[in-house]
Amino acid sequence: MEKELRVIISGGGTGGHIFPAVSIANAIKAKRPDAKILFVGALGRMEMQRVPAAGYDIVGLPICGFDRKNPLRNIKVLYKIWKSQRMAKKILRDFKPMAAVGVGGYASGPTLNQAAAMGIPCLLQEQNSYAGVTNKLLARKAEKICVAYDGMERFFPASKIIKTGNPVRQNVLETTITKEEAREHFGLNPHKKTVLLVGGSLGARTINESVLRQLGAIAVSDVQFIWQTGKYYHDSIMGELKGKDIPNLKVMDFISDMGAAYKAADLVISRSGASSISEFCLIGKPVILVPSPNVAEDHQTKNALALADKGAAICVKDADAPDTLIPLALDTVRDGDKLRSLGENVLKLALPGSAGIIADEVIKLAEAM
Repeated sequence: MEKELRVIISGGGTGGHIFPAVSIANAIKAKRPDAKILFVGALGRMEMQRVPAAGYDIVGLPICGFDRKNPLRNIKVLYKIWKSQRMAKKILRDFKPMAAVGVGGYASGPTLNQAAAMGIPCLLQEQNSYAGVTNKLLARKAEKICVAYDGMERFFPASKIIKTGNPVRQNVLETTITKEEAREHFGLNPHKKTVLLVGGSLGARTINESVLRQLGAIAVSDVQFIWQTGKYYHDSIMGELKGKDIPNLKVMDFISDMGAAYKAADLVISRSGASSISEFCLIGKPVILVPSPNVAEDHQTKNALALADKGAAICVKDADAPDTLIPLALDTVRDGDKLRSLGENVLKLALPGSAGIIADEVIKLAEAM
């Protein structure tokens, strides 16, 4: 009889870290229903809500990032790191994991540092084409590093790298409703062309500004829009929309069922984070990408151009978006040949089964203890 499998998964901060982490956990449970899985996140970050909603236990560390604008505040940050290291050590001693998985984000630093020091085998999952700071620091302590892009030897030892692709949310792949049913789910006309606007789990200012600037064009168009504003921007946007009657614009702060949202859409407008791109590839969804300029080494532009250069996406610069994004979307969503070409080309770039491949690696590490 197999001994009980115990795994810790740590990281978070944004949906780009959390959704792959939950997908890995689900894949482990599918292969080993007996598995006990505990998440470790950062207090006050979105994983503290999203992970329990997915059915898993999570404990929070008081970890946060360094303040580059006000160095004096980093005295407090250093104390939080020290405290988080001590808490992580106790969590590991109490839970007794056989493997630890880091998905990037603040909390994975102290958790995997302590796990490695205690002889617990560690696996890293790096979503982006440009590795995050935490994963780069942890790389020498990890047994395996799962990546989604070629050329990651720039950051990690080649002998540890496995190209798996990025795990995505199950509801994105498993949606069984029709396009018409999905549109009705959002209270929209089941037969009209539909554009989905998403700025990531926290929202995107530029995409939101692009919509606000083009409300007139949207209102008179024959196209309907589903607009995820992000919780941070939602109240101010609803204030701007007060008194405006635009029935073909469905505004939401957060969409929990992205599978239905993608199914409803003929075209998606999105930032070019790694997890989102993986989803578009796997479902073959036509997309206009607006890379965020506020990321390390401008990696979102690199992500977007990797698709655009293969005819698998349209790329719009952040600075150009407020004037050009919505007119371009309206032209593109009406062009059946263009949509078909984008969908076929993006599907060719898919790396399916990522969560299952990573789960197999985690189980192997755990069983080798």
